[in-house]
Amino acid sequence: MSQAGAPVGGLLVLVDPVARRLDGESVRIAKDVLSAGAAAKICLPDSQEEFARALARRGHRRLVIVGDDRALVRAVGLLHRERGLGEGPLALVPVGPVGSLGLARSLGVPLSAVTAARAVLDGAVRSCDLLVDDSDGVVLGALRIPPVHGIPRPAGPSVWSAYRSLVRTLVRPVAAAGGAATSRHRLRVEADGVLLADVDRPVEDVSVRTRDDGGAAEVVVRTGGGSSAESTVTARAKTVTVSGADFRYRADAALTGPVRRRTWTLRPGAWTLTVPR
Repeated sequence: MSQAGAPVGGLLVLVDPVARRLDGESVRIAKDVLSAGAAAKICLPDSQEEFARALARRGHRRLVIVGDDRALVRAVGLLHRERGLGEGPLALVPVGPVGSLGLARSLGVPLSAVTAARAVLDGAVRSCDLLVDDSDGVVLGALRIPPVHGIPRPAGPSVWSAYRSLVRTLVRPVAAAGGAATSRHRLRVEADGVLLADVDRPVEDVSVRTRDDGGAAEVVVRTGGGSSAESTVTARAKTVTVSGADFRYRADAALTGPVRRRTWTLRPGAWTLTVPR
């Protein structure tokens, strides 16, 4: 890690509207600490569209996101699509329920608004890897194709009916250990061209995680059916492709899909984040 140094052009403090609504006091504290330590332009967008416009007009200011994991992922995704990730480090002041800050914690960002805001001013820059999919979506930490029983049930009777129909097409029942029937995904999983699983051997779940070491992502495929090594396949890869029956996946905090094929490619050191020294 390297020292962040004084921000050229000051800070652009972009406050996510959800954070402002849920915890106005933490937002106020973050604004006060940042404004006391640097020239800070405070932006309070009321929608995701305004959030994107404010980010696009950041100029030479260092970007500080005040919000939860989703706000950080949204900002990194927007910067990736406009090829702006290499312009300088981002910073995050986490504001939101603890359950919405798991990514922030894993990246080494303090969950205290005061401590995180101080780290923005005198912290160090950490290089972070990024997974980019073939639809230009981004994953900062981890993605997972969860077990079918772990996919959240949508709200509403009509949506639930459609969901049950979807699940019937996602997987076929497979006999589990002990004779009970369970539902698993029928997917083909390839890591750097090496076949880890195919549709003839249903899998319980698949996960891909960045390691921020500039090397390769960690891929884990679980077939279930016990705790033996044969039920889990692991690999390190820079490209991961999953295909087969329609599947949903959780990328950081967001559930996406259904899709039938998706390829993720690792971009080592694609973005930088300011964290405590």
